[in-house]
Amino acid sequence: PHRIGRYEVVSELGRGAMGTVYKARDPVLDRLVALKTMSEALLVEEEMQERFYREARSAAGLQHVNIVTVFDLGEVDGAPFIAMELLDGASLDRVVSVFGPLRPSRVVHILYHVAEALTEAHEIGLIHRDIKPANILLCRQGGIYDFPKVVDFGLVKDLERGTDARLTQANVVQGTPLYLSPEAISDPDAVDARSDLYSLGAVGYYLLTGTHVFTGKTLVEVCSPHLHSAPESPSQRLGAPVPSDLEELLLACLAKDAAARPFAAAVLRDALAALESAGSWTPTAARTWWTHRNAKGSGREC
Repeated sequence: PHRIGRYEVVSELGRGAMGTVYKARDPVLDRLVALKTMSEALLVEEEMQERFYREARSAAGLQHVNIVTVFDLGEVDGAPFIAMELLDGASLDRVVSVFGPLRPSRVVHILYHVAEALTEAHEIGLIHRDIKPANILLCRQGGIYDFPKVVDFGLVKDLERGTDARLTQANVVQGTPLYLSPEAISDPDAVDARSDLYSLGAVGYYLLTGTHVFTGKTLVEVCSPHLHSAPESPSQRLGAPVPSDLEELLLACLAKDAAARPFAAAVLRDALAALESAGSWTPTAARTWWTHRNAKGSGREC
């Protein structure tokens, strides 16, 4: 399309089963935005439309700088769209798939800022439920590189106001299997903030080792070890030393029993800030990393 509502479409940024994201211009405010639209095939499903609207409203209620900003929610000919800030960067799964595991200090930097973002969400009763590398982007913002942004609040659970039963689908697994907490698999209706921390621990494991905590060819093969198997330590998986304090914290996040994990995102944030490598990944290091890879051309792949 050339135009969606008042927005002038510039180019397509990507598409998937849920819909398409465009780079667009807001002629009223004269700024570029990311315009997320819903797949035409899903427009007939009331539940999916509600999920789409919920994503916009949930993100719009959050003010943290590490959470994507929603500018507008609209509808054209019965098709909803969301206008969000246009992020200049790459998802964590893209960065790792192109460049491999990240250095520990950088992992700590990323996890700290995501934990900060989750702290605000959890404090107002919002559980993300789909924390994964694809939903965390490393951006350049205000001249700062490696600025993490959490996106996609489509599966968010509202603990304060309750969540529509049509959307939660009682006893139905919600989220991405590779990053699901044990309770999200065995009792989806009982998930709380600690489920997001399990998922964030799994993200940290992936960033540090370049591999998922557990893998499998089927849903059962992926979910079963989350329920029953102890994860291999990151240092064993990597075959190289890993800072012991970071390794212990990630494994604590991956505890089967939610009570054994950090009990709040703020607690995890503070624990990350106390690690020996915290603060070692500086803005200068981030700028150098991205500039070097862009100069070689490989950065453009992200």
